[in-house]
Amino acid sequence: MNAFDSLQREELAARVRELADAPDVRAVVLYGGERLFAAGADVKALAAMGPEEVRGWNRALQRTFDEVARLPMPVVAAVTGYALGGGLELALAADYRVAADEALLGQPEVRLGIMPGSGGTQRLTRLIGPSRAKNLLMTGRRVGAEEALRLGLVDEVVPAAEVYDTALGYARRLAEGPPAALEAIKEAVDHGADIGLGAGLALERALFTGVFGTADAATGIQSFLEHGPGKARFEGPARDN
Repeated sequence: MNAFDSLQREELAARVRELADAPDVRAVVLYGGERLFAAGADVKALAAMGPEEVRGWNRALQRTFDEVARLPMPVVAAVTGYALGGGLELALAADYRVAADEALLGQPEVRLGIMPGSGGTQRLTRLIGPSRAKNLLMTGRRVGAEEALRLGLVDEVVPAAEVYDTALGYARRLAEGPPAALEAIKEAVDHGADIGLGAGLALERALFTGVFGTADAATGIQSFLEHGPGKARFEGPARDN
């Protein structure tokens, strides 16, 4: 069920760090398999923990999901079956979510007498707004794919058999773009949402100036002048490492 126990979290964290440092990686797809995305935390493991132990476990899982969200390249979640609890929190760390038409999503922690602890209250609220987020968080109800699409919880709904290919196709399309510009756009949107408009505009201006000096910007502008829009081929690299 792709439940998040300590081993699963450690393996995910290790893979994310590899991707963050790989200059040839241009986009990432999060995929749990044909049956389901992830059913959340390993409740049996949680039940055996005391407050101090669970605090450390939660801190580590939250940090891992933060690392997913901070990946410099676009991240696409391919959601099949269940994305519940920590599974939905992982999907929320992506930049774009493709869901199967039979998918079920939710934050059911309140039904266990607890609450989300790995981004659910924060990323969900930023994505769909406080009132809608409180409804899902306080009732713990599951939502189907079509309702999730209406809420803005997912971005695209396709037949279950097409989820992975659709997510991969979108990731490939993004991977053809200029890496430095994509990284800067992601940083501007993600960090700009947490600061005032003036500070956000200053961040945007600084990032724009930095991107303007890249080789991909020179390639894109020259291609536009010579061949029109949409013809440039970008090489990167996105990062110095």
